[in-house]
Amino acid sequence: MKQLFKYGDTKEFYKTVGKKDAASFNGVMVHPYYSTYAVARDAEWTSRLFVLDMKEAEEEGIGTFVNVKHVSPAKIGDSVRFIATIKSVRDNEVICTITAKVGMRLIASIETGQKILDQDELDALERIANSV
Repeated sequence: MKQLFKYGDTKEFYKTVGKKDAASFNGVMVHPYYSTYAVARDAEWTSRLFVLDMKEAEEEGIGTFVNVKHVSPAKIGDSVRFIATIKSVRDNEVICTITAKVGMRLIASIETGQKILDQDELDALERIANSV
């Protein structure tokens, strides 16, 4: 793992909310707004932008947590700006805080964790998952 980033470094991702991002359960749309699930997915992607730069070829990132406080709606067609900020990098774990905004309006505050693991560690996780 390459130690390229420090506290306060940022990455950005822009997402236009589509119909597939709206809250739906069992194929039925609940409302035409950005679902919390989709916000979490896109926030995790934004923090993964750090991991993509940091991991070696034989390594991969794996999520450890996503905490989302979804405070305001974004409608289909809105452009959402995600800004991920490094909170900490300790050993092989990258923690980010993320804001999601439409213009100046806050949509969500998010925190994510990802660990960068080598192939042996990933293989061990697969053995554990397959033994259950």
